[in-house]
Amino acid sequence: MASITLVTGGASSGKSRWAISYFKTCDNVLYMNANPEMPEDTLHRLEFSNREHDVQWEIVNNVSDPVAEMHDHKFFIFDDLGSYVLNTMRTMVADVQNVTKEELEKVRTVVVNSVIGCMNRAEELNGALVIITIEPGFSVMPLNPEQNAFRDIMGMVNQRIANTAQEVYLSVSGIQFKIK
Repeated sequence: MASITLVTGGASSGKSRWAISYFKTCDNVLYMNANPEMPEDTLHRLEFSNREHDVQWEIVNNVSDPVAEMHDHKFFIFDDLGSYVLNTMRTMVADVQNVTKEELEKVRTVVVNSVIGCMNRAEELNGALVIITIEPGFSVMPLNPEQNAFRDIMGMVNQRIANTAQEVYLSVSGIQFKIK
């Protein structure tokens, strides 16, 4: 049976560290990074864990179509949904400072469909997927229109994914709490 897990929390709360430890003894893991480069601390943590457990993972940076990346593997980490949303929003919206409700809905739909596609692919492969996201509900209402649009999309996307995932963890100060 496939396993879909969402881990959410604030910045630097231990989400990536936890995701790496989730698969620490597994080979055939694909680490999909939505950013152009993996942060050095995460890369070092991953490399150390792989050496320690004698496993080898594949890392793909700058992921714009995560479903297309999901081949020849059984275990997947998608890090991070926040960067993916921001990249998608900046690609789809010409003027993010004046984003419309219709544009927000289109971005949300694209992101949700993409993540649901990842979940479906993991299920087809009878694999496991960990999605790392940031929790926008812990922040104040931003005054910047782009940040406000980002927060709204993240909130909607996180709710949808959390309701669909089998397990959801909240990461706070390096400690993960199972909330679903």
